[in-house]
Amino acid sequence: MHRHLFLLCSIAIALASAGTTAGAADSERCQGLARRYEIAKPQITAVEVSLTLFSAVDANCLDLATQLLDQGASVDARDRLGARPLSHAAKAGHLSLVDLLLARGAPIDARNLAGSTALYMAAEGSHILIAQRLIERGADVKITGRSGITPIAAAAYAGNDIIFDALLAHGADERAPDDTGKPPIVYAVAAARFDIVKRLMARNIDVNARYPNDLTLLMWASGPDEGVPEAQAMTIVSYLLDAGARIDDRDNRGRTALMIAAEGGHAELAGLLLARGADPALKDKAGKRAADLTVLSSLRERLTVP
Repeated sequence: MHRHLFLLCSIAIALASAGTTAGAADSERCQGLARRYEIAKPQITAVEVSLTLFSAVDANCLDLATQLLDQGASVDARDRLGARPLSHAAKAGHLSLVDLLLARGAPIDARNLAGSTALYMAAEGSHILIAQRLIERGADVKITGRSGITPIAAAAYAGNDIIFDALLAHGADERAPDDTGKPPIVYAVAAARFDIVKRLMARNIDVNARYPNDLTLLMWASGPDEGVPEAQAMTIVSYLLDAGARIDDRDNRGRTALMIAAEGGHAELAGLLLARGADPALKDKAGKRAADLTVLSSLRERLTVP
């Protein structure tokens, strides 16, 4: 008993320590996994065979996964987070494993403990061929993932136009909010996904609509997510202003887009907003102007009202 449990653990350790080089390295990884399974096989249970399937799927070992399924591994097995093998294959971007699991009857809309399906995983990871395959096979495009985020919101945030368009074409709701009240366009704006923002705005979304905490799209664009290049965020801000965004609207703290840009240290965004007419003299509910909110001395000088 202890021996075969040790061998199963060694499978996982071998996968975790294996290199990620494609081709020969992947083949060697699969061969090592197969050898360990053959040693452990005489003593492991049907449940453990199913658990080994997850390792085979994660490692993109098609032959071993096929063997495990032939020997009783379940396509409805669950890992500790409630995910099935199909979701593992979709998240990892392994199309051949997705096809195999679907052919063996994997439940296409099965959800993990957070609510995510294989399609959500594919959209979040920008795995185009897998998302297309799942949609073609009838995956429900409206089932939400973690925090009620829809696959189309995940695609919008990832900036994948192809998956986004495929989801729209199959009935995804581009206005559906997540559990925090944010619809896909907020995710696209925050991540500065210009093409997707344009697609969504073309579907008659109000550029001055209010989202949780009274934030507008311009405010989200002026405080982009970490890692978003400022030049991309500036493109979104300019586009929204050209589309009629009100520059000095306030959120529930009384802050404007300029204040948000200043607080985030986005000097170029703040400069753009100033050039487009943002009022640096406005104060939030705490009595602070944009100049009071920035830690950048050079930006503070530009924002200081005489």
